[in-house]
Amino acid sequence: MKAIGTIYLTWRKGNGNSRKRVGVIKKNVSNGVSFAYLMEGVREAEKEGFTPYVDFPDVTKVYSENVLEIFGQRLIKTERPDVQKYLDFWAIDTKYKDDKFYLLAHTQGILSTDNFEFLAEFNPVKGLSFISEISGLTYTKIAPDFIHTGEELRWELDKKNKFDSNAVGVYKGTTFLGNVKLVHCNVFHKTGKQKLRIRVKSIEKNGQLNRVFINISF
Repeated sequence: MKAIGTIYLTWRKGNGNSRKRVGVIKKNVSNGVSFAYLMEGVREAEKEGFTPYVDFPDVTKVYSENVLEIFGQRLIKTERPDVQKYLDFWAIDTKYKDDKFYLLAHTQGILSTDNFEFLAEFNPVKGLSFISEISGLTYTKIAPDFIHTGEELRWELDKKNKFDSNAVGVYKGTTFLGNVKLVHCNVFHKTGKQKLRIRVKSIEKNGQLNRVFINISF
């Protein structure tokens, strides 16, 4: 799994608000997994009402026990009859379908019941393929039929972005759609122009574009 570096725990107040890195999950040399809060991100998030993850209440502590077991509760049960559809959507390599670290990295551990997401810092290795999402659709207000599933999109480093120095803009032609999700954008800074491709994976719309999932591949 050389493609996966660290996984960041992110939080945002709600749709339309910016995500903040509030914690980090790391594998160590003994193949154990630890979790620790990032105090700068925590302090910023607290201004918007952030409270710690319920199973890890102490923001000053480094947790090294049952990290994946606890965060893994956010993952779909692999015995479900529809699990293959889930694996296909998130571009999961089936040989890792029981690996919680891999699954958290690729599925983002998204739940509708809280505002946490897990965003992995990927590395540009051959065969890399993962699902991300275009952020900022609330502000760009793109017409719902402007893009379509399967379309290839263009990307540029968004060097003038005042919120994230690693931001990457996503375009159809000359039209700016939004940005690659926080953290996921970092992989674009690790490889040369044109080596990474973006293709529309899935679209959720209801009179407007609500969510656009994208496949990023190398």
